[in-house]
Amino acid sequence: MPEQLQQIVNNLKALGARKLAMLAAIGLVVMVGVGAAAYLLNRPAFEPIYVGLERDDITRMGMALADAGIAYDVNEDGTSILVPAGKTSRARMILAEKGLPNSSATGYELFDNLGSLGLTAFMQEVTRVRALEGEIARSIQAIRGVKGARVHIVLADRGNFRFAEQTPTASVVVRYEGSTAESSAMAIRHLVSAAVPGLQTENVTVLDATGRLLAAGEDPLNNPATSTLGIKETVENEVSDSVYKALAPYLGDMNFRVSVQADINTDQRQVEETIFDPDSRVERSVQVVRSEDASSEKTGGDPVSIDQNLPDTEQAGGASPQSSERSERREETTNYELNSKRIATVSNGYAVNRLSIAIVVNRSRILEALGEGATDAQVDARLAEIRQLAVAAAGISDERGDLVQVNAVEFMEGIDGIPLQEAGALDMLREHLGTFINALAFVAATLLVIFLGLRPLIQVLQGNSPSAGQLANQSGDLPALSDSSLDSPFGVGDDDDIGGFDGLPELPPLPSSSSSADQSELLAKMRPSPEERLTMIVDLDEERAASILRRWVRQEAA
Repeated sequence: MPEQLQQIVNNLKALGARKLAMLAAIGLVVMVGVGAAAYLLNRPAFEPIYVGLERDDITRMGMALADAGIAYDVNEDGTSILVPAGKTSRARMILAEKGLPNSSATGYELFDNLGSLGLTAFMQEVTRVRALEGEIARSIQAIRGVKGARVHIVLADRGNFRFAEQTPTASVVVRYEGSTAESSAMAIRHLVSAAVPGLQTENVTVLDATGRLLAAGEDPLNNPATSTLGIKETVENEVSDSVYKALAPYLGDMNFRVSVQADINTDQRQVEETIFDPDSRVERSVQVVRSEDASSEKTGGDPVSIDQNLPDTEQAGGASPQSSERSERREETTNYELNSKRIATVSNGYAVNRLSIAIVVNRSRILEALGEGATDAQVDARLAEIRQLAVAAAGISDERGDLVQVNAVEFMEGIDGIPLQEAGALDMLREHLGTFINALAFVAATLLVIFLGLRPLIQVLQGNSPSAGQLANQSGDLPALSDSSLDSPFGVGDDDDIGGFDGLPELPPLPSSSSSADQSELLAKMRPSPEERLTMIVDLDEERAASILRRWVRQEAA
């Protein structure tokens, strides 16, 4: 054990149990005091009472707090108002009495103070539109990055003599902070169109506070090209998530990357099909046609002679040919009713034509899992296992010609191959400079409390009141003198010598190596004048100083 540490231990043992207990109690009190001081000093001087306010609200609230005599502050963004700690409740009560904050984006609260007496239909319609605009503006401000919004809605004016029907329109002005204003603009358009009856997304225009047009015209989400890209991205994300969930417990989150490319067919298809059932036939009608034909033919002729010209002369009959024909026809027609089924299929979905998956694995992770002395064959076997997991997770089909490629490479450190720089000592010091300053301030305050307050307290607790020499040494005003060096300025003897007065300061011992001449010169410089010594004696004990003076007077009178 070092000599200094041993000396500290011996000194602590010499104090005794009672003094050590007192010292521990005092140390505990000091630690509690320092902790309380640290808590009080680190408490913010100002506390926010309202956040996400408009500029007009902050101006009115500041004027109200100033009239009430409460100091206030505004944060850097100008959207929050702060008051001193401990005055938040009183500030909220004062602002509530004045109806603040009262933003201009008021919703259906407009109907709270709206009387029905003397209210026309036009005023009711205007109030309804204002309330709807305020509610929509509140919903838009709930989107991350939107700090303020104003909504203007034009509803359809229905007239009795108007043939063309008007369509509602809307315009939105947003005060946005961030780099994704365009994507939020699309969400705002759909929010407004869904909140207003009959409002189409194409009729909603969104602008930012600088006048830049964010969204207008036809909704790009209804565009066929955009729809195809959205379906493609959805399929790729689903496949990638499936592969990630399968490989993350096996390799770790940062030891592999997955890339998916999907070939999607989004063509609309319409298929019409008619099916006849020959087994189920029903006789609907039967038509029978019968026809019968009969014909006979007889041909007669006389021979040509001179006798034909003689009158009253009978001619002898001659032989004539004869023929007959008979035909019969029957026709029967039967009509049957067949069962038929007509199917028309319209497909508006999509089909995956092909999937290509690329997986890159950190080679160091595989070698670490295999252990020292891993060979290339073992690495290839491990990559084959990873490929099998990816094939099962992604639902790869060989019929479609899907491709899965797994490679093991060395990952680069940092972002974009740039190694990450570790924070140096100066960076650490710059980051914790405020903490260091607070710590040094607490240590200084603790030392001041110990040396200026606790040391006298300990001496009082121990029952040893500080002597005049100690007071003089602590104050640095008076040098310590010995009793033998104080001679009476009036020639008083040793019994009544002023140097015998209790509590006078004592002179510290001089170094033994100094010469007598040097000691005399040093004593002459350190010895105070008789007047100063007398003043010091009177200050210490007036009664004894008065008795000594009476003795001196009696001796001089004698």
